[in-house]
Amino acid sequence: MTIWARPVSAPLRTALCLVSDVFAISRRYSRAMRVLVTGGGGFLGSHLVERIKADGIDPFVARRRDHDLTVAEDVKRLFEEAEPELVVHLAAEVGGIGANRDNPGRYWYANLVMGAHVLEQSRISDVEKLLLLGTICSYPKFAPVPFHEDDLWNGFPEETNAPYGIAKKALLTGAQAYRHQYDVNAIYLLPVNLYGPRDNFDLHSSHVIPALIRKMVEAQEQGVGEIVLWGDGTPTREFLHVEDCAEGIWRAARLYEGEEPVNLGTGEEISIRELAELVAELTGYRGEIVWDTSKPNGQPRRKLDTSRAEELFGFRAQRTLREGLAQTIEWYVAQMGATAKA
Repeated sequence: MTIWARPVSAPLRTALCLVSDVFAISRRYSRAMRVLVTGGGGFLGSHLVERIKADGIDPFVARRRDHDLTVAEDVKRLFEEAEPELVVHLAAEVGGIGANRDNPGRYWYANLVMGAHVLEQSRISDVEKLLLLGTICSYPKFAPVPFHEDDLWNGFPEETNAPYGIAKKALLTGAQAYRHQYDVNAIYLLPVNLYGPRDNFDLHSSHVIPALIRKMVEAQEQGVGEIVLWGDGTPTREFLHVEDCAEGIWRAARLYEGEEPVNLGTGEEISIRELAELVAELTGYRGEIVWDTSKPNGQPRRKLDTSRAEELFGFRAQRTLREGLAQTIEWYVAQMGATAKA
């Protein structure tokens, strides 16, 4: 019997395959599934844990105070306690340009060793699947825009982020090597810059969006007439809301089985200057923005090709930057009010 009277389009084939995959894995990813999330108490990790719980699965959350992932014995003990079938490795030591510039050795060592320990223990424990999270900082400084996964190795990363980015990228090589030699089902995702509620708003270690929000909210409340920002405002960045990222990670964990890295993002970029103006509008800040050009700009442009994620596991970001920023600002202002009352 002929099912299709004419050829099926590529998007429709992708959709049909995804539907088939969802039914195929529905039993495997049941409420009894043992999931371990490293860094589960952090910014991204806490949102991912909420997303997993929404599907009726209660993951084992690894926190630094209980298990130091740079210590092999701690990682071994963690896996013995969690007995995971699926491991999602989010734990990282990371920060903005200033933090990366101040901690290049620590960021290289900690991120490389944590990932290596988790990968090796996943092999030893014979986990069913391991998801490793990379970083957009791994891309070459002058990668063609939009960044495609095939360009990941075609150049050196931007210097201030290089130690962190190279450490995370080395885990992709390890994951592929373990897949070929030991049959470890390891997948690797590359998220763009994240933002959202529960982000790090410490001005010494935060990324650009929480830093802008805090500076402008405080300046507006205190009547400060100007704020100083690093660089000249010309670099562009792409931002993904943390809840969208959590959704992408969980979809990949359930649906993607390949060895190739996959970008997670929105595919849209904005200059730092335009971003600052948008945050000023949304926070009500009316003062002057001064650009300190003696400070580094970082990578000139960042924009991802996000087609692979949509094709392979049907992920597309849902929130616009304006919507996400408004939500994040509302959360931050509420937290400030709660802290002041306490």
